[in-house]
Amino acid sequence: MVVTIIVFVLIFGVVVISHELGHFLIAKLNGIKVLEFAIGMGPSVVKFTKGGTRYVLKLLPIGGACIFEGEDNIYSNEKKEENTQADITNNEKKEENTQADTIKQEGTFNDANVWARIATVFAGPFFNIILAFLLSLIVVGFSGEVIPTINSLTEGYPAKEAGLQEGDIITKLGNERIYLQGEVTFASAFSNGEPIEIEYKRDGKKYTTVLTPKFSQEDNRYYIGFTIGESIECKGWDLIKYSAYEVRYWLKTTVKSLLMLVQGRLSANDLSGPVGIAVTIDETIEIAKPYGISTVLLTMINFAVLLSVNLGVMNLLPLPALDGGRLLFLLLEVIRGKPVPPEKEGLVHFIGFVALMILMVFVLYNDIVRIFA
Repeated sequence: MVVTIIVFVLIFGVVVISHELGHFLIAKLNGIKVLEFAIGMGPSVVKFTKGGTRYVLKLLPIGGACIFEGEDNIYSNEKKEENTQADITNNEKKEENTQADTIKQEGTFNDANVWARIATVFAGPFFNIILAFLLSLIVVGFSGEVIPTINSLTEGYPAKEAGLQEGDIITKLGNERIYLQGEVTFASAFSNGEPIEIEYKRDGKKYTTVLTPKFSQEDNRYYIGFTIGESIECKGWDLIKYSAYEVRYWLKTTVKSLLMLVQGRLSANDLSGPVGIAVTIDETIEIAKPYGISTVLLTMINFAVLLSVNLGVMNLLPLPALDGGRLLFLLLEVIRGKPVPPEKEGLVHFIGFVALMILMVFVLYNDIVRIFA
């Protein structure tokens, strides 16, 4: 269990640091002052200040924050004094001109160019995708990739009846280009029995057929009727290409899973929080352990790829308190030509934050119930 906790902290730490580092670096590039760079939640364990930024490591190894000068009316002591003086100046001008002038303050988030703010907010999720790609290079470089080549066909199922053969490579499912075994496996696992057009390659030529998955009463799911997967070694350009395909696969499965959650094909019980992730890590380590330490390490790195992509996608959802919610307000500012009043945006984000905390409690409860069940 100690090993699981260490691995959990390391994986979460790397993923969260990558996310917050994206915000931090792009903010600095755009001249936005970063007041605090925090990793974790809860009470502070380690903290120090350098270059005007307070760096904080907190007790609970989940979440993080990058706090900018002026964002949500948070200012450093120097800016507070400047703001007070600015208020006095504005009041004097109101008396003289009956019209307030806006005083720009160097280094504050709200006074930065709107596209600079959009880049800063978007950088967190984007750096998660970059991290996922870099980690995929390690996994694919050492273990290769599995492409969608048919290994065997099952009698009485649509694949064999349609004339597919061993050695055929699946290249398309419907309008979706296919590169990896996992893409076919995912589509098959969540099939609802609708006919699907399959494009496959045989001896360098492409063919198309339409299959209707067959329902299995025993397994309570639909099957096309083949096993699939051929391991290939990836070097040079193939390494870059298939690492990108790996990230693409996790992006697609994350987005599709969210859509299925909205559609009711997945339930809230399928969500996992930090406790559920820790349990999954523990179970995965136990499964991989007999194959050696290298397998365990590669499996955990692959898990970090999944988690990093998930964090990136989830943060881009247009919901209050998430990066996607902030991006939505910034895009509204671009369209309107002026920002949404800070007090209104702040209220929306506060409500969203409360709702997010309630969801986290619900997910935590579900994780604990599943452990004891």
